[in-house]
Amino acid sequence: MSDLPQYRSLLPSRLAPPSRTARHLVADHERFADAPYPVRVDDYVRERYAIDLAASLGPLALRHPIGKASGQLSLRAAQVEADVDADLAFVVLKTVIAESPAGSSRMAAWKIEATRMECERIRSRRGEDGYTISWIGRGWEKDLASYCRLVVDARRIARDRGVVVIPSVKLHLPSRLDEPYDIAEYRHTLAALADAWGAGGDRAPLVVEKDFSPTLAGSDLAAEKAAILRWLYDVPRLVAEHGGTRTPRVGIKVMNALFDDDFQLEMLRALEAARPRPAFLTLFNRLFDPARAFGEHRGIAYGGPDLSDRNLAVLTQWAREGTGTLPISATGNIVDGRLLAEYALRGASSAQIHTFFQLPRACYRSHSPRSRAALHELLFHPATGLLAAMAGLRELAGTTHNALRFLDLAEVGRELLARRDDGSDAGTPPR
Repeated sequence: MSDLPQYRSLLPSRLAPPSRTARHLVADHERFADAPYPVRVDDYVRERYAIDLAASLGPLALRHPIGKASGQLSLRAAQVEADVDADLAFVVLKTVIAESPAGSSRMAAWKIEATRMECERIRSRRGEDGYTISWIGRGWEKDLASYCRLVVDARRIARDRGVVVIPSVKLHLPSRLDEPYDIAEYRHTLAALADAWGAGGDRAPLVVEKDFSPTLAGSDLAAEKAAILRWLYDVPRLVAEHGGTRTPRVGIKVMNALFDDDFQLEMLRALEAARPRPAFLTLFNRLFDPARAFGEHRGIAYGGPDLSDRNLAVLTQWAREGTGTLPISATGNIVDGRLLAEYALRGASSAQIHTFFQLPRACYRSHSPRSRAALHELLFHPATGLLAAMAGLRELAGTTHNALRFLDLAEVGRELLARRDDGSDAGTPPR
């Protein structure tokens, strides 16, 4: 992986909300830290701040952009219930490993029972301090049937509360260019997930996230660019062909590959060219360091400021190309609302978060459970929250009294980037 330059913020350096809004944020950050919002948080923000937080995860409408990424924090129904109570917009469940009808898994090496995680301090290459979560587990270590029970339970918990829950899956990926895909695993696993998805009477097609991330990390499968591009191009078609009568909508979660930034862009071009098209892209999860250790295990994925620096630098280049049309769900070191806004300015319509739910308690003003405390900080922090960033953009654009939509930030970002590239950037966003 190449050494990345520091990404250049699209947010103006002195961005701040107007004084009246700033006072509201200070008051709300304190008042609701440990007290419930008077109405749903998206409704409250719309009424109080004239900001529309509506977002999307591919074909799924979201009340606001903040959700939980697939991982150790989304493998039990009780965790999902806590996230629903916290008013998160969506949850991506832990990644299940595909099975054949006989119960075997070609990707069984990713069924690792290792739940221990540690939150560690990390310093980026450019000297910024942050946090990373270290663990060695990969996917759901139990069988497909137990995972489908989780899908049923989690969706029933969330359905009447306006929270979206989707499964995540690792399907077979050949290790050689001449090796066929295990179609029996695709058919059996997708059928089981579709049945679980519809168990509560939901007749809409299954929406599932296909996780490539462990594959593109410390695995021999990650060594060949041609193999990776083949997977990215083929998987949407295979899911469509073998997903049953109601074709699933598949989002592709892509990790930072063990190559340079140009290859990150090449992966995005391959996904844009795939037919049928993925429902969304989750970009980009975790870096990999073969020398980094966790206990006696050497070679693990990591996050922190290096991750967001690389992601935002690549997404800036992707925005400059102007050819990307697939919806983007952002992930990677989203530890405050300003970073979330940076991803949104580069096209993201939602944000999948993992690390920020596990930081030391001193990082949150709220003493509530972590999902609620993190959401509150990401939205309402008077200096680094998403509302402060969006209100500041609106103020600089001269539209103080007009409603601002989260989903408008992608267009704002395109215009800001165009101004920067043609030298006309005056430090203010377009009207």
